Amino acid sequence: MPAGAFLDRDGVLNEDLGYVGSVAALRWIDGAKRAVLRLNQTGFKVFVVTNQSGVARGFFDETAVRELHAQMATQIAAEGGTVHAFAYCPHLPDAPVTKYARVCPCRKPAPGMILELMARFGIDPAGSFLIGDKDSDMAAAGAANIHSCKFPGGDLDEFVQKALQSVPK
Repeated sequence: MPAGAFLDRDGVLNEDLGYVGSVAALRWIDGAKRAVLRLNQTGFKVFVVTNQSGVARGFFDETAVRELHAQMATQIAAEGGTVHAFAYCPHLPDAPVTKYARVCPCRKPAPGMILELMARFGIDPAGSFLIGDKDSDMAAAGAANIHSCKFPGGDLDEFVQKALQSVPK
């Protein structure tokens, strides 16, 4: 079974500028695309798991999220890397957009997105890990029984090089 590298989006792959819902608002973190390629080259399937409450808040719709993810995948592929799947949770308790106002088992810190992707792609949790920038990311990884690495900012590829040394084999 392959191992998975689960990456948070805002604050890990791209700068967290507050509710990034379009390619025009996308600003890559230094080394992000190289980091995905490095993870691929070291045998990991790469997944993005992201809370997107901007949908529940009415800032953009799910189509915008899917279009942004498609463009991100294309830009990563242009550098030689592959994201095997993007997963997002548009829900938020007490959201202004009633359709999305609920507690969801996929919204981090819950592990739903990670567990669904592991089941769908046959991922081995023992060698898998998550890189996130928030405590909720770390909690989701723990609840999914995978290793976690908290990204403090900077160059993601440099961080990944070091993080790979701490990931259980």
